[in-house]
Amino acid sequence: MSKIKPSKGAPYARILGVGGYRPTRVVPNEVILETIDSSDEWIRSRSGIETRHWANDEETVAAMSIEASGKAIADAGISAEQIGGVIVSTVSHFKQTPAVATEIADRLGTNKAAAFDISAGCAGFGYGLTLAKGMVVEGSAEYVLVIGVERLSDLTDLEDRATAFLFGDGAGAVVVGPSKEPAIGPTVWGSEGDKSETIKQTVPWTDYREGQVAKFPAITQEGQAVFRWAVFEMAKVAQQALDVAGISSSELDVFIPHQANERIIDSMVKTLKLPEHVTVARDVRTTGNTSAASIPLAMERLLATGEAKSGDTALVIGFGAGLVYAATVVTLP
Repeated sequence: MSKIKPSKGAPYARILGVGGYRPTRVVPNEVILETIDSSDEWIRSRSGIETRHWANDEETVAAMSIEASGKAIADAGISAEQIGGVIVSTVSHFKQTPAVATEIADRLGTNKAAAFDISAGCAGFGYGLTLAKGMVVEGSAEYVLVIGVERLSDLTDLEDRATAFLFGDGAGAVVVGPSKEPAIGPTVWGSEGDKSETIKQTVPWTDYREGQVAKFPAITQEGQAVFRWAVFEMAKVAQQALDVAGISSSELDVFIPHQANERIIDSMVKTLKLPEHVTVARDVRTTGNTSAASIPLAMERLLATGEAKSGDTALVIGFGAGLVYAATVVTLP
């Protein structure tokens, strides 16, 4: 028989607060058209994107995260000292070590919170949310800060007609804490590494360092392959998340998919046969694809505008490079 005492965590976990930060610079499609042969109409029809935000030198990954986190902590009604864990999902923090989460935890004023980064691309927020839920229920932290943050403008090839218009910068954060009732459902997540070439960094950092390539590495993708995978396979994952949470589409209030492309969002809504009353996040139009930051940013905007309200039941799903995915049903804070 084991002599280890059982953990004393909460019976359940929930999202208690949300915050977001968008860089001050707004970049319309016209700026993108200065370096690629395309049109505003083509970009909007293919992606739904009208504008995106690009960070300046002061709007670092850490700085944007701290802004978003401060709002989330205030929204949760707790203090930074109560945060026991900080999880940051990002692919655009260019220091291999230390994790940017440690800097954020310190600058926020946490009491030596556990802090680490994860790399799960556009599904990163879902991965972080799942880890945070486990920490709260297991008892290793009462409150966990989950941050999705990107400066994808640093990894954008402005001469790549397929991707130059897609990416934006920003940070979204949520506080996960104890709950007396289920408020974060089981996660349906996974990976399909055989499709890793469909979204990737153009070359390894070492190729650039050693002078084998002159162009700074960027994110590239096979657009049609990614579109087909997202439309046909991710709708199935989203449905599985509803099923394991015991929620029907008619009981759903809000749908917050990764803000990759509005055509993908429309196709998923159609495939899932979501009722007209379900509010659908379309933050991609003015924020672009911000990878790990897209779901919490979209959540924050829906709540701020009143399109969604506290207590609503929302289906969230992220999917992207890896290929990886994560979907779950949550109660909005």
